[in-house]
Amino acid sequence: MTGHHSWGYGQDDGPSEWHRSYPIARGNRQSPIDIVSAKAVYDPNLMPLTISYESCTSLNISNNGHSVMVEFEDSDNKTVISGGPFENPFRLKQFHFHWGAKHSQGSEHTIDGKPFPCELHLVHWNARKYATFGEAAAAPDGLAVVGVFLEVRITKILKKIYIYQISIVFQGTKAQFRSFNPKCLLPLSLDYWTYLGSLTTPPLNESVTWIVLKEPISISEKQLEKFRMLLFTSEEDQRIQMVNNFRPPQPLKGRVVRASFNA
Repeated sequence: MTGHHSWGYGQDDGPSEWHRSYPIARGNRQSPIDIVSAKAVYDPNLMPLTISYESCTSLNISNNGHSVMVEFEDSDNKTVISGGPFENPFRLKQFHFHWGAKHSQGSEHTIDGKPFPCELHLVHWNARKYATFGEAAAAPDGLAVVGVFLEVRITKILKKIYIYQISIVFQGTKAQFRSFNPKCLLPLSLDYWTYLGSLTTPPLNESVTWIVLKEPISISEKQLEKFRMLLFTSEEDQRIQMVNNFRPPQPLKGRVVRASFNA
């Protein structure tokens, strides 16, 4: 991204400094947030979420200097989410993770003040209304992100990602990553909270309808350690471990969080 300010998760370029280059950081619909379950409003009109990932085409896995990202072919509506609060289907573009240096933190959203060790974001865009991902990312109803919490348990769920991480240790590295269906990254229950928010990384556009799933999935201790072995830095730089790549919860500023389930 040429001409963009550099940002990161360090002391000098981390979330508390982002507003200097991206004033929207102090806007009215910033993400993530702390979801207070007792204050979430059950909305019986919310449709169940439909996730159609059957025919998705994964392209590559990369270390973009901020996270691990897997990108998808998004030229048609084969891989979409629909239902929920949406009128249009939203196409899957990529997914990535946020994690901590230790298990006590790492997720971006928190539930009743409690963080999880890791959070997955599946990023989708409104291709029915916008011509490109970039155009959608700048529009208030352009993006839909599904957030999934990960908790530490014995599991093989992220095995394929785990195997590929060895090839993307450094910033800017990328590997082909074919025939991965992210359906395996979803919990059994698709009960969710939804609210209007933003990207959680610069440029922090307020373009995201968030779907935060209530039920977490599992990541093993070993898989989480593998995430922590990645680097924020490229091969020629001094090595900085990629950990704590999350933005803390932002003020709600009068927004309502709706729940698809009756607590």
